[in-house]
Amino acid sequence: MSKRAVLEVIALDAEDAVAAQAGGADRLELVTDMAADGLTPAVETFAKIRASVDISLRVMLRLQDGFSAGSPEDVDALVESVGAMRIEGADEFVLGFLDIAGNPDLVTVERLVAELDPCRWTFHRAIDRAADRDALRKQLADLPGLDTYLTAGSANGVDEGIPVLLAEAASGARGEPGYGPELLVGGGLRLDHLPQLRAGGLNAFHIGGAARPNGWAAPVDEATVREWREAIDRP
Repeated sequence: MSKRAVLEVIALDAEDAVAAQAGGADRLELVTDMAADGLTPAVETFAKIRASVDISLRVMLRLQDGFSAGSPEDVDALVESVGAMRIEGADEFVLGFLDIAGNPDLVTVERLVAELDPCRWTFHRAIDRAADRDALRKQLADLPGLDTYLTAGSANGVDEGIPVLLAEAASGARGEPGYGPELLVGGGLRLDHLPQLRAGGLNAFHIGGAARPNGWAAPVDEATVREWREAIDRP
């Protein structure tokens, strides 16, 4: 039996979470402040969402816009957030930081992963801003729990990133070092991208604004999520 493709939806609150699950989402990415492209939510928000749905929840670890982890004090705050979230029951996370040269900020990432172990986690779209995607993958390859890269294939979105996504999916299929984690496609993803991506072996998709036809001020729309679910599952 073939594995069901993953549909992940951004959730800001319990209302979003319930609608996303009802529409067929497999997993949620929990964030706050989409004006800053998604920051770490409050522990109380996580608790409300966890009580509302029974699908997987991945909690964003990020305190400011951009892909820098910030000051040492900011990193300390992220570590504290991990502890608080884990006490509340969180067991999946999203993170990703680069240094000023566009290389992975290994000091920060390794410190956070030490706190996360044995949780599963996604390295998010920082990979799309990396100076060298292949080098980043190889540098992160041995970190425990890393099972997913959220990527558009390009800093400019899926439209430009499809060739990279298809090439990386092929590298993963060949078992090349650093290409084991699943590619979760997101960042300007549209329904019309799906046939080419699915044909190329990509099996995980991430939507945020696309699940909200009335904009970010409105909640996730169950019917829209269901449309995505059906399109992803279409033979």
